[in-house]
Amino acid sequence: MSVSRSRARAAAVAASASLTVLLAACSGSPATPVVDVDAGTDTPFVLADVSNVTQIAQLTGPDGMNDTEKAAVAGTDLGSMTNLGDRTYFFFGDTFGERDPEAIGGQGGIWRSNVSAWTTDVDPSDGITFDGWAPADDIGWAEALVEGEHDPNDGEGEVTKIPTHGFAIGDTLYISYMSVAYWGEPGAWDANYAGLAKSIDQGETWTVLDAPRWPGDSNFIQVAPVIVSDGGDEYVYFWTIPSGRFGGVALMRVPATVAAVEDLAAYSYFAGTGGDGAPVWSSDMTDAELVVDGTIGELSVMFSEYLDRWLMTYSDDGNAYLREGITPWGPWNDPVLLASRSDYPGLYSPYLNPRYVTEGGRRIHFSLSLWGPYNVFWFSADLEKAS
Repeated sequence: MSVSRSRARAAAVAASASLTVLLAACSGSPATPVVDVDAGTDTPFVLADVSNVTQIAQLTGPDGMNDTEKAAVAGTDLGSMTNLGDRTYFFFGDTFGERDPEAIGGQGGIWRSNVSAWTTDVDPSDGITFDGWAPADDIGWAEALVEGEHDPNDGEGEVTKIPTHGFAIGDTLYISYMSVAYWGEPGAWDANYAGLAKSIDQGETWTVLDAPRWPGDSNFIQVAPVIVSDGGDEYVYFWTIPSGRFGGVALMRVPATVAAVEDLAAYSYFAGTGGDGAPVWSSDMTDAELVVDGTIGELSVMFSEYLDRWLMTYSDDGNAYLREGITPWGPWNDPVLLASRSDYPGLYSPYLNPRYVTEGGRRIHFSLSLWGPYNVFWFSADLEKAS
């Protein structure tokens, strides 16, 4: 089985109230502290630049630091991260167990729509060592979490299911995924819908949920979730974009309980700010306002204790960027170049995890995919504060 496809993949007003944020890397990790954020409108931006951008290691593929061949992972992409207890899960997209050495991009044999590796490695300075794959078959090959239909790429069915991120509520692990109907020109694709799948056994088995689901033409197809405590109540906040890399970022939230997460009616959508500067939340997704304009792809969000600010990474069909936010809904500063196409051709999907920061939070570590080798790499960069 083989596939070949081309997939090289505002600012809102700040609130005047405080927001208490529980940063759990989407998981309730006890190692991540609760942070009180003063979101006053007079709070300045503090991120001036990034420096010392370094490719540390290749995580997957024939030349990777992990022996992914034994898991039938010769080529894969994405690599968003979710923490559950002492484990960190990496969620990968279309994965191929056999690839021609001269192959470019997502093609090959032994095709699975998605796989996941897990690790207990907490030292990101020399790369990340995988402990295992979940799920895996009897011979150790990584299995699909939720397999796609693998229909023809004609827009009439489902080509694949791509995990866009994950989060956890207690011991329940979720992935958000998009059902892809058609891979188009570089950076453009169409989705049937976005939905959730869950595991209650540390990723060994997964169940695709019938609900909630968001329409394929909506702004809620690819997500970056973080669990927060807002006004004393815990929520999952999702920064969201449409399919492809040509839309802006909206924001939705849901109470951080299993019952609410699995109920579309429990979700609300950022619809701007009121006269007091506080966010307005609507139950109608058509009321959603963008919090970041632009051509945003494969985004990731976390809170930086070092900066005392929100950080967003994304790709724009060529470069990777970092943005600083005062509150989850903004304002968000102008983008800072994180990695360029001239240095890393075919880059996309930079993903952060607050578990993987060093030097007191000044150094961030992130995964990054490169289209040519079609594998996932590990990078670091230093945050430079304004003087």
